[in-house]
Amino acid sequence: MGFYDDKILRRLVESACSMPGLDKLRRRAAAPLSGAIIEVGFGSGLNVGLYPPAVTAVTAVEPADLGWERAQERVARSPIPITRGGLDGQRLPFPDNTFDGALSTFTLCTIPDAAAALAELRRVLKPGARLAFLEHGLAPDRGVQRFQRLLDPIERAVAGGCGLTRTIPEDLRAAGFEIDELDQFYARVTPKPWGAFSLGCAVNPA
Repeated sequence: MGFYDDKILRRLVESACSMPGLDKLRRRAAAPLSGAIIEVGFGSGLNVGLYPPAVTAVTAVEPADLGWERAQERVARSPIPITRGGLDGQRLPFPDNTFDGALSTFTLCTIPDAAAALAELRRVLKPGARLAFLEHGLAPDRGVQRFQRLLDPIERAVAGGCGLTRTIPEDLRAAGFEIDELDQFYARVTPKPWGAFSLGCAVNPA
């Protein structure tokens, strides 16, 4: 990574993803999970402390060394063991049917090949396991969508590949997940082009 990505962008992303009000949504997203889970796009550990009591272990997939370094204080305080277990969500170094659940928060917008990442999650999740998600993406309103499409090339260039137009529920279904719960809304903490959120849970079918 270059100086901007490694030294500046990661801190900007951490600041944006830790805005007041997001903790409540993160906790709500993670609530259905239990057992040993995999978290893709772990970042600086902003979900640490928000996992439900039923979660027994977290395997963190995080490509950026800076993100993992900045997470260490949170990881050290966690009552749940957290280990770094991969650098690329598109190529997970785990056997099939390894995990009881998965968590993705503000990650699928940035992964270059979201379809590959979701296929890998399906592979490493046990049958019936849940993928809990909190993501931003394409808005439901055409006026906002037009603005998102205008902004998307700029957003991708300055935000490390983060896009505004991913269709999260459709991407999950295309990967073979069955959506069990879904809430789509505009978050109050950010303008609408960035605040079209999808929060829910998808099941890895047998």
